[in-house]
Amino acid sequence: MTNHLFALVRESLPADSAKTFIETPDGRTYSYADLLARSGAYAAALQELGVRPGDRVAAQVEKSPEVVFLYLGAVRAGAVFLPLNTAYTAAEIGYFLRDAEPAVFVCDTGRRDALADVAARAGVAHMLTLDGAGQGSAAEAADRADPNAFADVVRVADDLAAILYTSGTTGRSKGAMLSHENLASNARTLREFWRFTSDDVLIHALPVFHTHGLFVATNTVLVSGGTMLFLPRLDPKLILRLMPRATSMMGVPTFYTRLLKEPGLDREATGHMRLFVSGSAPLLAETHREWQARTGHAILERYGMTETNMSTSNPYEGARVAGTVGLPLPGVRIRVVDPETGKVLPADTVGMIEVKGPNVFQGYWRMPEKTAAEFRADGFFITGDLGKIDADGYVHIVGRGKDLIITGGFNVYPKEVETEIDAMPGVVESAVIGLNHPDFGEGVTAVVVASENAPDEAAILAHLEGRLAKFKCPKRVLFADELPRNTMGKVQKNLLREAHAGLYGG
Repeated sequence: MTNHLFALVRESLPADSAKTFIETPDGRTYSYADLLARSGAYAAALQELGVRPGDRVAAQVEKSPEVVFLYLGAVRAGAVFLPLNTAYTAAEIGYFLRDAEPAVFVCDTGRRDALADVAARAGVAHMLTLDGAGQGSAAEAADRADPNAFADVVRVADDLAAILYTSGTTGRSKGAMLSHENLASNARTLREFWRFTSDDVLIHALPVFHTHGLFVATNTVLVSGGTMLFLPRLDPKLILRLMPRATSMMGVPTFYTRLLKEPGLDREATGHMRLFVSGSAPLLAETHREWQARTGHAILERYGMTETNMSTSNPYEGARVAGTVGLPLPGVRIRVVDPETGKVLPADTVGMIEVKGPNVFQGYWRMPEKTAAEFRADGFFITGDLGKIDADGYVHIVGRGKDLIITGGFNVYPKEVETEIDAMPGVVESAVIGLNHPDFGEGVTAVVVASENAPDEAAILAHLEGRLAKFKCPKRVLFADELPRNTMGKVQKNLLREAHAGLYGG
């Protein structure tokens, strides 16, 4: 018996343990031997704090190699890793800590004082720190631990490895439970489908609190024995300088729109690269075409979500069709059904996308009713995304049945923002919509109906700052005498989107 996910990492290790796993822009390097030692040290440190199999380890920290080692240490200790967006406010963190009840909470060193009371009220037993340089009490605890005295805790395929929170349409975030095999199967599949090997060098500029950066990018490199050039954030000029040393990059559409603004982006600059992947939000067809014209590379777009990891991908060899998210990955089944009846629809007919496969999560943390409502009797997960499958089998995403806004690769549900705005004196009601944005894919936009003594746009934005993560805050607040409604009284957000479609020049 082994630790299911980490056993896959072990069997994929390169023959030379001195091979670089992570390199940072300041020249620090971490080998695969360092990975084993450091993740083992974190696992031992967590055990010494009393962490037992199934306990949650939550982390809201800036990106650093130490975060990756903490994640792997939690997995090796049999714990459930819970990464949290660094933009979440203290109030939001309080909800996650109360809901998940982690045994350990690791936060950024600079936020310890602001979050200490929140953690205490949530009953967190141990609060540690870790900053963007990889320093803090969590790292110190790992320094003191003996990784050689630690043995990986046995975990089987269905045991939980992680919980990722995804916003709910009611405003209450849901914890998606991901098993060892959910993560392992997706890593194995992507390694083969995208042709990753130990020769690959991935430009990693994604956050590591998100499925894309932590599981899709990091896990795929881990099980390939490759190397990551680990950037703290998106830096187009630095990415261009690194391309001659790299073979691949994974990013959100914003990466590509920003890079297209760089005059140095051309076929020569990208000549050493073999693969550019985009996901987490729809890539505009014109971005796909402009990228190919400038670089000679066709961006490989894929489709996934917090609950399913990756489900589809355009092919590595073959037509990468702009405006589609490709074909179902091996072992994954996709169907499009009538949202009301569940009847499978014919090709080129728009309906609800449903997914089934080893990648699909185990359900929502402590929400059995919600879990039951999101799965069909035959095990298919109802994604909430509207789309179609064309005659060639390519999946097209055409909309979202749950009003989800994806901005810069992050999910925003309007209800959460509307609740905060509606609570302000002078606000009668609000509607939050996503509008096409040339940089972020969609821009969060609020339309407010106000009384005479209502706050203005600046006051509303100021009120939301600190109450919501920055990516959730509207880029603009517009005002209207009333919101359009249908005969049943439901706000017709499609009419608002049409009325303000060109707000951001999209």
